[in-house]
Amino acid sequence: MENMITVTDITSSYGKRQILKGTSFTAQTGECIGIVGANGCGKSTLLSVLAGTLKPKSGTVIYGDQMAWNSTGTGGMRGDREVIRRMTGYVPQENPLIPELTVYDNLRLWYPDKQTLRQELEQGFLSLLGIKEFSTKQVSKLSGGMKKRVSIGIAMAGMPPILLLDEPSAALDLACKEDIRKYLLTYMERRGTVVITTHEESELSLCTKIYVMRDGILNQADNHLRGEDLVKMF
Repeated sequence: MENMITVTDITSSYGKRQILKGTSFTAQTGECIGIVGANGCGKSTLLSVLAGTLKPKSGTVIYGDQMAWNSTGTGGMRGDREVIRRMTGYVPQENPLIPELTVYDNLRLWYPDKQTLRQELEQGFLSLLGIKEFSTKQVSKLSGGMKKRVSIGIAMAGMPPILLLDEPSAALDLACKEDIRKYLLTYMERRGTVVITTHEESELSLCTKIYVMRDGILNQADNHLRGEDLVKMF
């Protein structure tokens, strides 16, 4: 097994408030890293750094053997957008879809060509997510669960080896949560690496490592901790 993600001493601030205070972790190919913690503790900030949408103040992020974030040597930070784009798919909490367009048209904005998109809808990851069944619907008429599936489908355009998910099952019904869980299992079986922020026990059961974000630092927790025992570490 090789390290697919190596995060070392990442720091990040909003104004004068320091959010991440030297966050570090590693993930190997096929692993699922679960990150839990109280609201506002920095979980989403970390995923934004990993996805390249937020610039850290210091530290390094390496995907495989490729540098995604590192110091310029003059106190600044350098990000390789191409490495981040090629290596990661990102599913934020906010819905990234254009409501006036159909599901298919939203997907077309991200997939390289119609043939690839059709193949994915027929027998690829989009098929596993069940998106073909409602691909002609306008996004504004979809349920929350359908929108989340499409958001994951967009993140998987280009088949990135790393999937970053920020509380993907929040406010979804049990059936949709289980479908997403099965999808993530298949993705990991195909050597995909997952980093997920969650409080859902069904998603925590996927995790090979669980970290608690507290005071801007990640602390590894026992994988068997759940409920109040896990919350005590927040």
